[in-house]
Amino acid sequence: MPMIHPPGVNNNLAQLQEKTFISDDGAHLPLRSWLPDGDPQAIIIALHGFNDYSHFFDQPGFFLSQQGIACFAYDQRGFGDAPGRGLWAGSSAYREDLHTLTRLVKQRYPQQPIYLLGESMGGAVVITAMSQGEPLPVNGIVLVAPALWARSTMPWYQTSLLWTLAHTLPWLTLTGKGVSVKPSDNIEMLRALGRDPLIIKSTRVESIFGLSNLMDEAFESASRLQGNTLLLYGEKDEIIPKIPTVTFLQKWLSTDAEEKTVAFYEQGYHMLLRDLHADKPWQDIVAWINARSATLPSGADVRAQQVLAEHASTQNGS
Repeated sequence: MPMIHPPGVNNNLAQLQEKTFISDDGAHLPLRSWLPDGDPQAIIIALHGFNDYSHFFDQPGFFLSQQGIACFAYDQRGFGDAPGRGLWAGSSAYREDLHTLTRLVKQRYPQQPIYLLGESMGGAVVITAMSQGEPLPVNGIVLVAPALWARSTMPWYQTSLLWTLAHTLPWLTLTGKGVSVKPSDNIEMLRALGRDPLIIKSTRVESIFGLSNLMDEAFESASRLQGNTLLLYGEKDEIIPKIPTVTFLQKWLSTDAEEKTVAFYEQGYHMLLRDLHADKPWQDIVAWINARSATLPSGADVRAQQVLAEHASTQNGS
């Protein structure tokens, strides 16, 4: 059976230290921060993607801090230098850690607006956290290429193979070699990730199974997603396909809720915040935080409206 490796008993006082986020169960999760000079005008809590870690936010975090926005990112359980490297802690564990850190950050910055930013798997964690249970005390969320490739949008043979492996060889590790996908056009950055020992390069099948469960939850949360939201997606994304993303967006945009802004980047890949043209989404995030009603500087929101309209027209025509 695919295993979940959940947190321990909550018998500890959660703490926000300079380089560590100590959770309620005493787990020490590495923490990075990018702070502006003086009091910040806003706060971002950033969550990394699958097999990645908090270093993913190094360049955008530095840029945003120069704009007066304080940024925090931590290694989620099982990733980077966090406990249980390579083991899946379970969707609820990732959400609980996010709730706890958000509470601690709010205590430190009670007057500043707080935003959650999730990339890929981190985006799925943010979506489900904002769709289930008690609302988080945040002013908005930023979803960067969120992991929305649910089983309902996968071919049957892919889901069948994953189920079979997860229930027979859950400990089996896969490297992804032979799979031809391009996560970014920033080749130097990708090479650096290949040399980075904290990037997981051999993944347990049960962790992939757990990620699929999380993506299912996120995809089915479209009608329940709460909060002012900015969703960024690269049209050249080869990791999270466009069809499930557009399907999610159609259902999400049809609901009555807070402000929603969608941005499509024609030259963007999955690692939007680290692509060669990453400065465009960085600037869009700043503009959205400063004035959510304004058009994004890059025009990616206008492009998203065009793409979604074309997709709807194609569907109606068929």
